[in-house]
Amino acid sequence: MKPEVDALMRSYTGGVPGASVLVLRDGEPIVRAGYGLANVEAHTPATPTTNYRLASVTKQFTASSILLLAEDGRLKLDDRVRKWLPSLPKAAEPVTIRHLLTHTSGLIDYEDVIPESFKPQLHDADVLRLLESQDRTYFAPGSGYRYSNSGYALLALIVERASGKTFSTFLRERIFQPLGMNDTVAHEEGISTVSTRAFGYTEEQGRWTRTDQSQTSAVLGDGGIYSSIDDLAKWDAALYDGRLLRPSSLQAAFTPAVRTDDPNVEYGFGWRTTGETLWHSGETVGFRNVIVRYPERRLTVVVLTNRNEPEPYRLALEIAKQAMTR
Repeated sequence: MKPEVDALMRSYTGGVPGASVLVLRDGEPIVRAGYGLANVEAHTPATPTTNYRLASVTKQFTASSILLLAEDGRLKLDDRVRKWLPSLPKAAEPVTIRHLLTHTSGLIDYEDVIPESFKPQLHDADVLRLLESQDRTYFAPGSGYRYSNSGYALLALIVERASGKTFSTFLRERIFQPLGMNDTVAHEEGISTVSTRAFGYTEEQGRWTRTDQSQTSAVLGDGGIYSSIDDLAKWDAALYDGRLLRPSSLQAAFTPAVRTDDPNVEYGFGWRTTGETLWHSGETVGFRNVIVRYPERRLTVVVLTNRNEPEPYRLALEIAKQAMTR
């Protein structure tokens, strides 16, 4: 299997921004490899322990945090969001936590309403402040689908208010530490560090330029977690049993709740579903990632990359196809 994956990953090898690839069958790694460089300037190779910014692959952890709090009795999925975030405008009154989880809230995309005069990095609390001024929605909550980073930033804030802990602390104490994901972190500059960190790059006129951060990179709920394929193997294992979430919560997360704007894709809580797969991609400045799970086959493929292109979803599907033929 490794030679086939090596061939597929050829463009990630050498002195270029690289990737880490994991293929799990029945919980065991049949491919666990790094390609290219995690830090081009320092010539640091990418390895299975390299930590990449997950971007929107983070959303499954945000959704799981909400589900844990629901199990604790701290909140209900059909709570109105304004119960927890009362400063939201009247247009948000019908929006529930479930709407946020499934991208059916209709809330305005915070990226589209950042004032030109605001130059620092945004945090989740800044997203709330931006939405406080938006007394409108794209559609009546619950009546449509529109992928929403705003919704997942608000979910992180709800986790904080319902738990009494910061979002990063809740993730560490309730998910990462119990699963032994010891190098995974919701990164906050000046507060936490990322060990064995990959930096993001963009190819411009044939040269790789470091593009590791954008104005929205510090928002945690929609994309701020760093992790490695080794730690994500532990996460994948926990999704097969009740060691973290009850079976009913896992079923709720994995069950399609809404059709998306792609006729081949439905959405649960932080997971897309297509055919027999559960998956999610993550795209942000300098990083492209994907996790694709085939639960009935007990097969999972994770591809984490620290470059702007290409999007690795099709690559992961081809790796899975190779695994299925062996």
